[in-house]
Amino acid sequence: MALSLAGKTAIITGAGSGINLSFARALLTKHCNVLFADLALRPEAQELVSNHANSSQSPAKAVFQKTDVRDWQHLERMFHVASKEFGGADIVCPGAGVYEPPFSNFWHPPGKTPSKDSPTSDRYAILDINLTHPIRTTQLAISHFLSSNDKKSSPKSIVHISSIAGQVTPLAAPIYNATKHGISGFVRSLAPLDPRLGIRVTGVAPGVIKTPLWTEAPEKLRLITSDDAWVTPEFVADVMVSLVENKTVRVSAGLGATGSRLSSGDAREGTKEVVVEGGMILEVAKGRVRVVEQFNDVGPSGEGNTVGNMRVAEEEVFERLGGGGWGVE
Repeated sequence: MALSLAGKTAIITGAGSGINLSFARALLTKHCNVLFADLALRPEAQELVSNHANSSQSPAKAVFQKTDVRDWQHLERMFHVASKEFGGADIVCPGAGVYEPPFSNFWHPPGKTPSKDSPTSDRYAILDINLTHPIRTTQLAISHFLSSNDKKSSPKSIVHISSIAGQVTPLAAPIYNATKHGISGFVRSLAPLDPRLGIRVTGVAPGVIKTPLWTEAPEKLRLITSDDAWVTPEFVADVMVSLVENKTVRVSAGLGATGSRLSSGDAREGTKEVVVEGGMILEVAKGRVRVVEQFNDVGPSGEGNTVGNMRVAEEEVFERLGGGGWGVE
């Protein structure tokens, strides 16, 4: 399944910044319309939307729809707006996410400062944002795709953002880890939709990305050392575009499942071409893309996959637990 992007339309949650903004920019460059669904737009995102607000002056159009991804009515509204503005959607990326923020954090229980989760709400905001919203958006996307007039002639694509935290499990971010494990399993579960219905559900599992999620969070930025490498959001976005529009993608050839190293005759300059198919998850590190196998995977490694001071955050957790009264109302 390959999808020509020109003239198509994408819905991207969290498109106001970070990886999702880079993905939106990459799609617009390929003449694909984009609905930016977010609470607000950073200045660079606002400029991008403004430059593509008029389809008569640009080969692709961008529209901003204020969206709280925790609100299911807001998620439904994205598809209504896409139908009104563009006649529907072909690509959906439920990419909005947070990284164990203080306002919804396992180590800051509901009702305890700085958590904003209420003990009586029966929910964690981080789960609503990172896991429930991608699941609900995918339901809506499949329903939208199946009801569209061109469902048989035009393939559709849903791209999720997992993480290397879908495999590694730092103590400091247990709920975030759980959500990314969940996303990876969810993507794999929907693999059969590709050959049967032409709906390709895939995911990327980035390493440490240089986005405001890290750079504007002092409590997280201090965990990065000079030996740690950043992965750029633009590189991740390019991989996401490949998952949408290409039949094959070039990945690292040296590492796959345990015991599956390719011989030198199988690799060209350390890479190989693999067929893109539903259920595929690609790890994105610095300058390297790797297929994440479901079984016997070697796990994340290399530049862009390390946080050198993570033990600092872990020690803070133990200090908090040792203080007495943790989690007690």
